[in-house]
Amino acid sequence: MAKARKLFTIGYEQTPPKAVLDELESAGVKLLVDVRAVTSSRRPGFSKNQLAAGLDERGIAYLHLAALGTPKDGREAARSGKFDVLNKIYAAHLKTPQAREELNELSALVKKSGPVCLLCYERDHRHCHRQWIAEIIEDRDEVKVQNLTGKQV
Repeated sequence: MAKARKLFTIGYEQTPPKAVLDELESAGVKLLVDVRAVTSSRRPGFSKNQLAAGLDERGIAYLHLAALGTPKDGREAARSGKFDVLNKIYAAHLKTPQAREELNELSALVKKSGPVCLLCYERDHRHCHRQWIAEIIEDRDEVKVQNLTGKQV
């Protein structure tokens, strides 16, 4: 019987870097896929280079798939609390050639790279675009999605 593939998701809101890294390592994640459009962060340890270095120390690979991030107008809608607008923007964004190409890349990685985890800022996966991505891959590739949460500060 083939072992079921898993796709994890995690958000780092209100979570220190060590707690996120501990959670990823504990889950056996081999590849972290950053699905933020912008990889800079005001939170120490979560900008692209710092995050990649911390992951590398734990034997976890890092990949940024920018085209799966929320476009600027969607981020602005989210900050304004206009989630219906955000949903429309992101749904349209997922139909772009760049987003479709990166969804295909993610799909291939989930199939061959061992446990993969999607990372974004939002702690609650139900309020984050990474859930949309996870559901697409879950349906397309018959993987099981598990949402991780690191210990809050």
